[in-house]
Amino acid sequence: MAIKDINRHWERVINTMNEALLIISEKGRILSVNRSFEEMTGYTANEVSGQPCTVLACQACEMAINSHGEGWCKLFEPDQPEMRRCRCTIKKKDGTFLPALKNASVLRDEDGTLLGAVETLTDLSEIDRLDRKVETLSRQLDDNSGFGGIIGNSEEMRAVFAIIEKAAISDAPIIIFGESGTGKELVARAIHDRGKRNDGPYVQLNCAALNESLLESELFGHVKGSFTGAFRDRTGRFESASGGDLFLDEIGDIPLSIQIKLLRVLETGQFERVGENISVSVDVRIITATNRNLLELIEQKRFREDLYFRINVIPIHLPPLRNRKDDIPLLVNTFIDRLEIRTGKPIRGLTREALNRFMAYRWPGNVREMKSALEYAFTVADKDTIDIDHLPPQMLTHTNPSASVPEAAFRETGSNERQQLIEALRAAAGNQSQAARMLGINRVTVWNRMRKYGINLKREIER
Repeated sequence: MAIKDINRHWERVINTMNEALLIISEKGRILSVNRSFEEMTGYTANEVSGQPCTVLACQACEMAINSHGEGWCKLFEPDQPEMRRCRCTIKKKDGTFLPALKNASVLRDEDGTLLGAVETLTDLSEIDRLDRKVETLSRQLDDNSGFGGIIGNSEEMRAVFAIIEKAAISDAPIIIFGESGTGKELVARAIHDRGKRNDGPYVQLNCAALNESLLESELFGHVKGSFTGAFRDRTGRFESASGGDLFLDEIGDIPLSIQIKLLRVLETGQFERVGENISVSVDVRIITATNRNLLELIEQKRFREDLYFRINVIPIHLPPLRNRKDDIPLLVNTFIDRLEIRTGKPIRGLTREALNRFMAYRWPGNVREMKSALEYAFTVADKDTIDIDHLPPQMLTHTNPSASVPEAAFRETGSNERQQLIEALRAAAGNQSQAARMLGINRVTVWNRMRKYGINLKREIER
């Protein structure tokens, strides 16, 4: 095919591209787009022809526009590279945002005179979805203990796991009640990973961490210029979570003005960004959590009753650690194994006195406090076993002296680990899950130790 034939069919050539293509003048106006641009953004060629390139509200471009307000881009400055490549977010005609990979290059004629620029946009929506899927699968593969990272084998926790399994397959709002440190974030994540929305995004926000104006912007997003400091459009958490799950932690601390807007989203699936009166539709399943008594807040006129009934469809109550003390040996051993791997410090367990103190302590900070206590003990311990004098000071004063750990759950470094496992397996008649409970470890650890020590289950049971 001759060059003149190629030039004649050039428009048809660029319309076969999967990437969106834009030709932009040196003044920052869109001159031409291809068919993929129309399909990707929802704009027709006629709608954007002559419009400034900022119509796409690209976040990367916002940083490249010069401050003198004439629409000139730093791409055209003499001291700047004439080709740029970046990952950005563009705003489509319907107001939604699209992740994209942008390639921009300056166009010059034979004499070097600036003509404008050409840009291509590659849709990264599917890549983002696959990245989230890989993250979920990697987390599931890495988590070889507990239920989605939640460690426990007590009757109370088995009841929680059963509710999680049932709640995950529902689209109804879920609320998680529990004291600080009981694992509400882990439960929310487990619900997402086991639910039918696990291919979609999982977005979380701590409602107590932001003031009213910032919280509104974080939830619903804002448009450029809607308030001081709003230098560019911003996607809110609701919009980012569309097609997936949104976890709102500390829901009891949300201001009343935001509660009204949150109620509307739950009832209609629509909201407006701050500074904009265009409704945005989303498909989001809401998971909330709180360590506060919402009924008391309703009586105090600090929480809306209608919002309470809207979010309290499937409640999950997490027991405090002091109410599931059977799980303490299992938690201790699991965290010690993790700390040993992470720190390389050869600490294998607790003395009887130290573990009894763990059982006697009330754990006001629950599992989070236990992890911190063991990290403290790992730091100060100067031998291969954590003793009572290695524990944090608060654990030595606020205890119940009558509480102690069952003998079968006790694990001390000086004991013979292989023989202890064999005895537990014999006592459990070969049931590995039961042996794990007796030792205060999980079933995977039992299996790993059997392989490590070359234990033949049938032979040992016969003996």
